[in-house]
Amino acid sequence: MVDRSRWLTFLSHTVMLLGVLVVAFPLYLAFIASTHTADAIVQVPMPLLPGSNMWETYKAALFGGGKLGSNTSVAHMMWVSFVTAMVITVGKISISLLSAFAIVYFRFPFKMFFFWAIFVTLMLPVEVRILPTYKVVADLGMINTYAGLTLPLIASATATFLFRQFFLTVPDELVEAARMDGAGPMRFFKDILLPLSKTSIAALFVIQFIYGWNQYLWPLLMTTSEDMYPVVIGIKRMLAGGEAANDWNIVMATAILAMLPPALVVILMQKWFVKGLVDTEK
Repeated sequence: MVDRSRWLTFLSHTVMLLGVLVVAFPLYLAFIASTHTADAIVQVPMPLLPGSNMWETYKAALFGGGKLGSNTSVAHMMWVSFVTAMVITVGKISISLLSAFAIVYFRFPFKMFFFWAIFVTLMLPVEVRILPTYKVVADLGMINTYAGLTLPLIASATATFLFRQFFLTVPDELVEAARMDGAGPMRFFKDILLPLSKTSIAALFVIQFIYGWNQYLWPLLMTTSEDMYPVVIGIKRMLAGGEAANDWNIVMATAILAMLPPALVVILMQKWFVKGLVDTEK
């Protein structure tokens, strides 16, 4: 029995390590490429150890330099991506909290109809409604603006549904106690529901931040000015000149930099993220 346990432990760890290698090796190659010159990368075989050009490469990527398809620095692109991701994340969570609060705790005509109307929008992703949405945004003059990048993506039926299900599990005794203490609806929402929802908010924050940061199709339509390129679009623009004109070391450095903010959010909020997904304690 002990031998079998050891064998299974060895096998599970081997599979886990192989999985990590499969996922991490491309990232390792990207990092190695970002530390060499553009000429060294295209040599056969490609170097597999870090080079001495790391500082120059990341400086050129962050502050401009090289034969890039865009004249805007990666630092500015990352700022655009950060603002876009934060506005989408905070907007989705705020609107979803208020929507779920209204659906659960208020009585009004056709309440369930409106809830299911919100829920049905899960079947209509941005790709399906992208042309009419673009027409509306363009008519409102929001091309190349943060509003145009964020407002069409700011509502979330998924988050509304999750918060509604969570609010339904809140004991009725809390509602009655708040009413007896003279708390109005918004005070009950602010002082009781929000503290209870903090783990769910944290989990959704991680998910929605990554969603907003990695947006590609919508910013591709909404941005024609280089000043409004998010970093994901910036990487694509760097490859516009064909293979011979690409500074692959700078492209790889940009890819590494683009992965850092979502990775940091996941690492820093990992505990809250897991707790928000599995914790049901009130």
